[in-house]
Amino acid sequence: MLIEGFAGVFALLSWALFGLALFAFVNAAIQREDAYRAADKKNKGFWLIILGIAAVVMKLFSILSILPVVGLVAVIVYIVDVRPALKQVSAGSRRTGRFLGGSKRGSSSDGPYGPFNRR
Repeated sequence: MLIEGFAGVFALLSWALFGLALFAFVNAAIQREDAYRAADKKNKGFWLIILGIAAVVMKLFSILSILPVVGLVAVIVYIVDVRPALKQVSAGSRRTGRFLGGSKRGSSSDGPYGPFNRR
C-alpha cells in the first residue's frame, strides 16, 4: 500500500515536470527569432530542440533516473535565465519600436513618458 502511494506521487510529479517542460517549449516557440539574438541567448532552434528533448525524456523515463534531472536543469535554465531576457527585449521593442540598445534621440526636455510640456 505504501509503495502504491509512492508510485502515485512519482506519477504525479512526472506529469508536473512534463507540464513544466511543455510550458517552456511552447513559450520558446512563440518568441520571436530575433529576440534570442538581441538577448544573446543562443537561437530559437537550439532552445526548441533542447526543451523538446527535455519534455520527451521527462515523459518516457523514470523520474529517478539521471536523464529527467538533466532535462529539468535545461528547463529551469530557460525559465530563470532565457525567458526573462526575452521578455525584457520584447518589452523594449514594443515600447520604443526597436530592441533595447537602439538609440532613440529625443529632446533634453523629454521625460520618461514623453516630452515635457510647460504651460
